[in-house]
Amino acid sequence: MGRKANEPEAPRFSSAILLSLGLISCAVVYTFLSFITKSNDASLNADLESLTSVKGSEFGECCQGIENLELWGSAVKWGSEFKFNSSKECCEACKAMCTGNDGPCLCDTWVFCGNRDVCGSRFGECWLKKQKDVLAPDRQEAGKTVMWASGLIYGKGEGIVGLETDYGTLHIKLLPECAPHSVAYILELLTLRHCAGCQFHRGESRGKSWDVEGNHINNAPFGPPFALIQGTLEAQGITFKEIPTEVCPLISRGSVAWVGSGPEFFISLANHQEWKNLYSVFGSVLPEDMGIAEKIALLPTKSDVWNGINVTVLKKPVALKLRRMKPSLGDLNSNRKSE
Repeated sequence: MGRKANEPEAPRFSSAILLSLGLISCAVVYTFLSFITKSNDASLNADLESLTSVKGSEFGECCQGIENLELWGSAVKWGSEFKFNSSKECCEACKAMCTGNDGPCLCDTWVFCGNRDVCGSRFGECWLKKQKDVLAPDRQEAGKTVMWASGLIYGKGEGIVGLETDYGTLHIKLLPECAPHSVAYILELLTLRHCAGCQFHRGESRGKSWDVEGNHINNAPFGPPFALIQGTLEAQGITFKEIPTEVCPLISRGSVAWVGSGPEFFISLANHQEWKNLYSVFGSVLPEDMGIAEKIALLPTKSDVWNGINVTVLKKPVALKLRRMKPSLGDLNSNRKSE
């Protein structure tokens, strides 16, 4: 009798069991899918973070300036009302005003007071300014007694100089945020309106080791030839001072970098990851001009040995003339020094 009394409950009990098993199965599947999704998201995020990190370290996300230097210019932000704890933050504030796709930047100069002892109440002042000519910045003061640090920012289409040769002009985008001391030297050369003594004297093609885009070919040697043209930027009439080591990203096709502390420099025709982070890069040749660099690398050469390394030097050095491009336009009517 007891069984009969319970018989109507059996189907409901079975249904409950099946429902529970179904819910458990769904939960397991959901958990599994959630785990996979989260794993994929985590992997994707890690990849994005990795790409961001590489981009930041290798493609010019720099914010450096020169100590004991005060650049003048039209103020777009008054430092007395605009303060930060570091020069990097000041620089980044200027870069944030230079994000347009074309045309001159609203801010191309930052000036920061970062020494608490010297700056006193002015510590942290960040002056954001605008130059009349980004290739001839207005310098107010320089020297150990100057409490300011300053830096330049070049927007798209700005900060481009030309290395003029008989084979064409190599247009170079300067990188003041990464190599401020190097760029300061190049701008000094521009004031001479000549570069007597500047030349390319070494030429080495990509050979069979790198393709036309500068990528290394599998199982090929890394040289010689070493896929570069090398020269000097030591001009007559100017005293060269060794350039301090600045940002040293991986060398890519078009990179313009110093050999040591200069004045020897080179333009790379390939991506040289095997060189690690050894050379201060201060500019990049515009892609459309790399054919000129390739042409110079294929000029007649002769073999030589430098420090035990086989190289090829040009039989006839190629003279260089440093040319400035059209200065950026636009000026604000609020000229004021950092005071």
